[in-house]
Amino acid sequence: MNPGSIVRCRNREWVLLPSDQPEVHLLRPLTGATDEYIAVHKRLAELISFELAEERLHSATFPLPTPEDVADAASAHLLWQAARLTLREGATPFRSLGRISIRPHIYQFVPLLMSLRLDPVRILIADDVGVGKTIEALLIARELYDRGEIKRVCVLCPPYLCEQWQKELSEKFNMEAVVIRSGTVGQLERRKPS
Repeated sequence: MNPGSIVRCRNREWVLLPSDQPEVHLLRPLTGATDEYIAVHKRLAELISFELAEERLHSATFPLPTPEDVADAASAHLLWQAARLTLREGATPFRSLGRISIRPHIYQFVPLLMSLRLDPVRILIADDVGVGKTIEALLIARELYDRGEIKRVCVLCPPYLCEQWQKELSEKFNMEAVVIRSGTVGQLERRKPS
């Protein structure tokens, strides 16, 4: 079985992930989030499977549809859309694309690809006006957030751009932002849990 294979273990379907330890299988639920995964020790699972058959790892099989499974076209389209959206996140090298509400231009992926090769990520985006520097920067932030590499984002910008950044974060990248100014610091500190 190779990484990317769909397997069955513990009465559930999983996607086999790459593992840097040859004696361990990493499994992600077929319909789960990318940060939900388990490790299964190959030899231990083999030994346990004599008593608990569901612990044995084997290729998943799915039955062919029967005439009783067929519904109307609207139901079939709804099922297709749900399956496509459920599996969308795992079908791309970028985890964030399933959580944004825009379709970036191809050239806007260049800073993202460059930043994913850096450790730590330090990048200056200095494109022309109107090219989409905000979107390029937020693509990087959202991807790093979804990969679990960062927990929060701080944007430093001139006061007249605060609302634009807050709106872009919320509407296009599904990230709630709080604008911090000298006049709002006291109010924000009072709302902060102790």
